[in-house]
Amino acid sequence: MSSLEKALVIYKTKPALVTEVLDKVTIQLATGEQIKLRPKDIILLHPGPLNSLKGLESPIPEGDLLGAWELLAGNRTTVQEVAELVFGAFTPRTAWEIYKHIQEGLYFGEAATEAGGAREVPELAVQVRRPEEVEQIQRKRNEKNREQEERERFLEHLRSGTYDTTTEGRFLQDVEALALGKTDKSRTLRDLGKAETPQEAHKLLLKIGYWDPFINPYPSRFGCPSSSARVSVAPPPEEERLDLTKLPAFAIDNPWSTDPDDAVYIDGSTLYVHVADPAASVLNDSEADLEARSRGSTLYLPEGALRMLHEESLQHFALGLKDTSPALTFKIGLAEDGYPETIDIFRSMVRVTRLTYDEADRRCDEPHLKGLFEFAEKNVRRRQAAGAVTIEFPEVHLHVSDRNIQFAPIPSYRSAEMVRECMLIAGEATARWAMRNRIPFPFIAQELGDLPNEVLPGLAGSYQLRRCMRPRRLSAQPGDHAGLGLSVYTQVTSPLRRYTDLLAHQQIRRYLRGEELLSIDAVLERVAAGEAAALAAVQAERASRLHWTAVYLQDKIGSTWEAIAVDLKGNRATVIIPELAMETQIAVKGSVAYNDRLTVELKSVKLPELEFMFVLP
Repeated sequence: MSSLEKALVIYKTKPALVTEVLDKVTIQLATGEQIKLRPKDIILLHPGPLNSLKGLESPIPEGDLLGAWELLAGNRTTVQEVAELVFGAFTPRTAWEIYKHIQEGLYFGEAATEAGGAREVPELAVQVRRPEEVEQIQRKRNEKNREQEERERFLEHLRSGTYDTTTEGRFLQDVEALALGKTDKSRTLRDLGKAETPQEAHKLLLKIGYWDPFINPYPSRFGCPSSSARVSVAPPPEEERLDLTKLPAFAIDNPWSTDPDDAVYIDGSTLYVHVADPAASVLNDSEADLEARSRGSTLYLPEGALRMLHEESLQHFALGLKDTSPALTFKIGLAEDGYPETIDIFRSMVRVTRLTYDEADRRCDEPHLKGLFEFAEKNVRRRQAAGAVTIEFPEVHLHVSDRNIQFAPIPSYRSAEMVRECMLIAGEATARWAMRNRIPFPFIAQELGDLPNEVLPGLAGSYQLRRCMRPRRLSAQPGDHAGLGLSVYTQVTSPLRRYTDLLAHQQIRRYLRGEELLSIDAVLERVAAGEAAALAAVQAERASRLHWTAVYLQDKIGSTWEAIAVDLKGNRATVIIPELAMETQIAVKGSVAYNDRLTVELKSVKLPELEFMFVLP
């Protein structure tokens, strides 16, 4: 190896000069740095002598690269042979030039290096490309260069706020993917020097007209499916059901509801809560069950519902869409104050009358409905005596159809409260039933935060209480639901809409049939998966409402709205605009008190950021 001193070698594709050869080889880089290496860590390019790497910068005579390539095409050879054919001489300078052509890769490629032994420095071998290989490489490079030129024109168009709709849409796919939350990177935004965020991507797509404001990116951004469930749900199987079709039953909901899944009736001190029975067909770990679990809940968007179960499940199981409906009935015996003393759960067939809240309110004194309202009032008093927290905010129904956005206030109906109390007591009674029978079950609990000693009146008080509330907790262990004033609670009345309700029904049915129950661990695993997906749906719903609110307000700059002050901090006030069911902040001057009604003016809307600016006029 001593003959290697002053040889030209390659180290990590860079030229280096051998200065000493012992057990290891000492090389000098162009920077002057000296490194000791094993022989196998470098490649011999020319044996030298080379006194300085600066010699590699000297002029070189014109050579015949193409002639040498044509002569050697398809062969494996050495750097020396190529250098001699191209330049007529094999020197450190010509060897380095050939190496650069090898790195460039059009006519020559690097073949496997060759070495005589462990202590020998491997020598570079050259693979001379065949004509068809050169043609293919050149074609790809030309295409790449053409693509790069087109991309540069595209970026210039973007900088001027436009793009060529016929040829440049393909370059925007990474921007659209980022805006939809399908990736966290965008080469286009990076090339433009912009932040790689969904908001920045959304802003760009709107600016150039690739998107219009009526594209809602938030369901995709939160990982929600873009359509209702795809797995078919079979009709209910033939099984024994108690015929309750001679008893009245009322499914009471908003007029726009299309998936009625509960109906109620009271007979003296016996409350019947009939619930849709999709668990009759959707069995644990079936395809439909796994899809529902992955969704967590039906996604309710202003532009339509994306259902947790296949659309056909409504025709099979929703209550009141046909003359009779299969149901899972919760028959609850009530104490004088509304407490659920007994419960019997069974499969049934019911005949359901559908009513809107408005219709139910107008018919509240009819014999079949009056008892339900009386029960609800008792149950509210019972829960309030146990510390239930009542929070009320303005609600609006936001609907989007054919590029038309409508806000409709949702009145406060007595029947809405009545239905809620029926659902709550069904959950309370079922939770006690599951505890009594030692059934692993998805229980719901909630601890109270630090409530104020004195609660403000009105809307400001509801806002104050909401900030104190802690998140609810689903687990297989029962616990107090302090917010509802219940010592134990679960949810079982929306199995078409919520996965945990469907899971509860599956467990109830297993118990009723005498089958082996899901274990606590199995219940917890399913609850965790369903709740994670349901949280994404909630986030998508909230962001979607803000999105459509922003679209609605975009052409209403300068309009004024009535707002109610619900929180005050220095010169900032949090206000709620009831007509939009919207919370925002404004700067205030002078004296503003809680629950003051203010007139606010809309100054700006930033759609991609979901930001609104209101001011006092």
